[in-house]
Amino acid sequence: MSSEAVGSEAVRAEVVGAEVVGAAAVALPRTAVPLGLTDPVERARAELRAALAAIEEKGNVSRRVSRTTDRITVQVRAFAQDQPVAAAAAVLAGAAAVGAIVWAIVRSYSR
Repeated sequence: MSSEAVGSEAVRAEVVGAEVVGAAAVALPRTAVPLGLTDPVERARAELRAALAAIEEKGNVSRRVSRTTDRITVQVRAFAQDQPVAAAAAVLAGAAAVGAIVWAIVRSYSR
């Protein structure tokens, strides 16, 4: 199986609650209510499902921290690849700042 076929299978697996717009399927977020629901019971169920998903997204702090950490890690690695000198300067500046803070704390404590 080619990597393209595996990728398309992953896309199909993610687009479970998709709406078809034109010829392409648009994936709905878990926190959205699909359009076109006319039955009030089905609409209420969809709204409840979306509300519970939104609460889960907002309340799951570890997942949010993990996503943010992953996103920032990717950005920092891309910055380091694009501008290695600037990245090294940023690391040195950060180390100097931490050293200065530790020195100031120890100095104020020892007096």
